[in-house]
Amino acid sequence: MIQDYLPFLIPIIALELILALTALIHIFRHRSFRFANRFIWIAIVLFVQIIGPIIYFAIGRGEDS
Repeated sequence: MIQDYLPFLIPIIALELILALTALIHIFRHRSFRFANRFIWIAIVLFVQIIGPIIYFAIGRGEDS
């Protein structure tokens, strides 16, 4: 039963992992954020699945210096 959905699930899981890792690396390398602080963004990225990293990159990350 789950084998029928694997061709759809594997790309979604890979996308989630890539987005989350990229967002977490950016969070740990930078100190300034537009909204909230580091710990809140880590929680959002990890617990809100695909939408969390997208929200972080859209509105949360600060100015790159």
